[in-house]
Amino acid sequence: MVVLTVPPAILLAVAAAWASLALWYRLPVSEFTRGFIAGLFALVGLLTVAALFGRWRLKALLVFAVAFAVVLIWWRTIKPVEDGSWAPDVARQVTGEFHGDLLTLTNVRNFEWHSSTEFVERWTTRTYDMRKLRTVDLFMSYWAGPEIAHVIFSFGFEGGEQLPWSVEVRRRVGGAFSPLADLFKSNPLVIIAADERDVVGVRSNFRSEDVQIYRLKASPDQARALLREYVTDANALATTPLFYNSLTTNCTTTVVKMMRVVGDSIPFDWRLIVNGYLPDYAYDRGAVDTSVSLAELRNASHIGQRARDDGLSPNFSKAIRLGVPSPVPQGSP
Repeated sequence: MVVLTVPPAILLAVAAAWASLALWYRLPVSEFTRGFIAGLFALVGLLTVAALFGRWRLKALLVFAVAFAVVLIWWRTIKPVEDGSWAPDVARQVTGEFHGDLLTLTNVRNFEWHSSTEFVERWTTRTYDMRKLRTVDLFMSYWAGPEIAHVIFSFGFEGGEQLPWSVEVRRRVGGAFSPLADLFKSNPLVIIAADERDVVGVRSNFRSEDVQIYRLKASPDQARALLREYVTDANALATTPLFYNSLTTNCTTTVVKMMRVVGDSIPFDWRLIVNGYLPDYAYDRGAVDTSVSLAELRNASHIGQRARDDGLSPNFSKAIRLGVPSPVPQGSP
């Protein structure tokens, strides 16, 4: 009997922990009151788990079920706000329009960074010829050790112009990213299209992140399909805001798009969650250059020194790609 009770006890404990954290992070009352209510719910959960092993289990489960249902109903009422005192670098959502083969993007970020907190703010409108789209590159920006990274895709056009896309937390002025808090509807999602000197350069040159670049094995047609998906997602987000979620709606969910762009299936793998190991996953799936070893590919991928030596010059995109293996796109002779 005890053995059969263990699985539901674990599920109940997880539900109680989730509800307690949701109340702590999102209940719109004072910190003391939030702490009291969250702690009270955790206590109810703990007592219910204990009651599962006694004769009061049905009554305890009923009380917990009612309390949990109330939390779920309240949770569904929480929607992301459209207007807020957003930090300047995530204040605007990019949108795009297609006119034949021409893509016009509004609110492309082109900040001039002087430090991690000092910058000249610029937002631009730009037009790109989709017929000139040639490549897709993957940037991995490691900010918390080898397990966690921020993912950026960059589209390359004839003539050397690059268009990176970054899925980010739309934090408020003075706010900060918290992987735990952002599991509980703390901040909206924003999709940024920018210059590489901006969205990549600020990470490599001023935030001291370990930025790596991997050139993907994608044909121009596949690159165009992926870019159209980004534009579609950005336009939808401008109309209907979504919350950023550290597990389900974040920069890593674009990995599915990355694998789709090379026409591959997407079997589940733990590296899709622990996203710092995405280059290993991409290598195993043949999405990057496999003519060299993974160790060689990783060694060549680090852009930090090249980026700092370049100093965010107009030649930045070319400089950071020097020596990086580039695979033959699918469909090439």
